[in-house]
Amino acid sequence: MSRAERSVVAAFDVDGTLTARDCVVPFLRRVAGTGRLALGLARAAHRVLPALARRDRDALKALASRAAFAGRPLGEVEAAGRAFAAEVEQHGLRPDVAERLAWHRGAGHDVVLVSASYGAYLRPLGAALGVAGVVCTELAADPAGCCTGELVGGNCRGPEKVRRLHAWLDEHHGGRGAVELWAYGDSAGDRELLADADHPVWAKGTLPPLPEAATR
Repeated sequence: MSRAERSVVAAFDVDGTLTARDCVVPFLRRVAGTGRLALGLARAAHRVLPALARRDRDALKALASRAAFAGRPLGEVEAAGRAFAAEVEQHGLRPDVAERLAWHRGAGHDVVLVSASYGAYLRPLGAALGVAGVVCTELAADPAGCCTGELVGGNCRGPEKVRRLHAWLDEHHGGRGAVELWAYGDSAGDRELLADADHPVWAKGTLPPLPEAATR
């Protein structure tokens, strides 16, 4: 398949890329309350401290998820996610990245949010932004509809982010080879995503001006 025949997909990380700041901790605090979150992490201190020493973000996120979500009704968490997404969409987006997202959508490209953040608020944010898909970290629930505090398949970060994006591309576009991929990210957790892209865009600072013409 030639480049001209390939569909164009733009994958945007969320925290620090599409949004002006990290969204994970504010969402954890919204759901759990600062006191519950702090107490839960204090109870797991023997695991938190080694993870901090290793700078193990996957382990820390798993511990924070257990502290914040375990036992919470999934419907309650999702309602908080919808409210939080509305706030992020109205007040939390980076203007330059939002402009680039709108450019891709206007050019007819599929836009996907690919993030280690939680689906509870990323799915409604994606719906508000009109994106084609959301690939993210998901919360497990028990048969009674309460969160277990576990992450389905682990944290969607690094190589796992690329693997899940490829699975989405397999389902919606016939595979990675069938698309021309733009990727936007700003941290070490996006390194593999950017390395996989045909057009990697490092979003640590202000994005460069829009290309003169959209790739089609």
